[in-house]
Amino acid sequence: MTGITDGSEGLTSYYRQKIEHLELTVRDKTMNLRRLQAQRNELNSKVRLLREELQLLQEPGSYVGEVVKQMGKSKVLVKVNPEGKYVVDVDKAIDITKCTPNTRVALRNDSYVLHKILPTKVDPLVSLMKVEKVPDSTYDMIGGLDKQIREIKEVIELPIKHPELFNALGVAQPKGVLLYGPPGTGKTLLARAVAHHTDCTFIRVSGAELVQKYIGEGSRMVRELFVMAREASPSIIFMDEIDSIGSSRMEGGGDSEVQRTMLELLNQLDGFEPAQNIKVIMATNRIDILDAALLRPGRIDRKIEFPNPTEASRMDIMRIHSRRMNLLRGINLKVIAEKMPTASGAECKAVCTEAGMFALRERRVHVTQEDFEMAVSKVMKKDSEQNMSIRKLWK
Repeated sequence: MTGITDGSEGLTSYYRQKIEHLELTVRDKTMNLRRLQAQRNELNSKVRLLREELQLLQEPGSYVGEVVKQMGKSKVLVKVNPEGKYVVDVDKAIDITKCTPNTRVALRNDSYVLHKILPTKVDPLVSLMKVEKVPDSTYDMIGGLDKQIREIKEVIELPIKHPELFNALGVAQPKGVLLYGPPGTGKTLLARAVAHHTDCTFIRVSGAELVQKYIGEGSRMVRELFVMAREASPSIIFMDEIDSIGSSRMEGGGDSEVQRTMLELLNQLDGFEPAQNIKVIMATNRIDILDAALLRPGRIDRKIEFPNPTEASRMDIMRIHSRRMNLLRGINLKVIAEKMPTASGAECKAVCTEAGMFALRERRVHVTQEDFEMAVSKVMKKDSEQNMSIRKLWK
């Protein structure tokens, strides 16, 4: 009886182990099956995409043209270079209200039926000017420019966020603003802060980028720049160093290509309505050489001066840039600001950075008053050395 019991227990344990082994095998096979099914679905999606691409490649080619104007409810006048202009039918799947002048369209090569609306052709150099990431600068990071911040809010931020206020007053919205002043006074920083707070498409371009070698290239880039701004509205166009293309025109001639670029800029400033939510911010440190046609109201509605900061402003700037620094207790920023009577905002920031570098040099984790004083002497000495003549430099 005891032998029979032992035999049954042995068979039970044997079959239990066998069942557990088979369950593990089934689990592994199930996981492999799911993995293969996922691979199959992925391959099927790739095959589907390739079939669609093959179908597109097998379609006959189309003519590319530009819409001139609408000719009724189902016809438009299209310009096809170099063949000429044609009145063509519009496919039923196309919304004819989107066929506005200068829109790029595709025409079937056999029936000349408009069957597709194409995206606007933009130069890659122009598309690179669009800043995809919104700048992280805020008004809290700007010190000593309370008046300038208030003025640029009234001209740029208020029309974009609350256009109904201007409509209620019957006042035309401002188009653009000019920021002028010495280098390092916060013009570019304020433009970045405006783009951050308005949550607009920020397009940044330097005036030197619009000065091109070949005739007509600069003016074409200006046109495409404003086309891109219209498509991505609300948008802000920030044109830095505008004096490189906006200098006064002389009777003696000068660079004719630069003058053509500026004339195209004037044309574009006159060509868009303020209600289109396109605002232009220009910055320069040489307002004295800008052309009077560029500065007139209607193109530039407000001119904001950025002077060198006062003593209180320098103190605010240094407080902003040193608030994340590990400062020793008892540091008097007012004394530091008094030692820099001619410093700009950028130099105040450089003093804070240099003070931190002096602390790192001595392997300290805190910044002292002496570090700031040495940083002031270094930064301001560097500024004075730039003003030395070559003769004194080589003595």
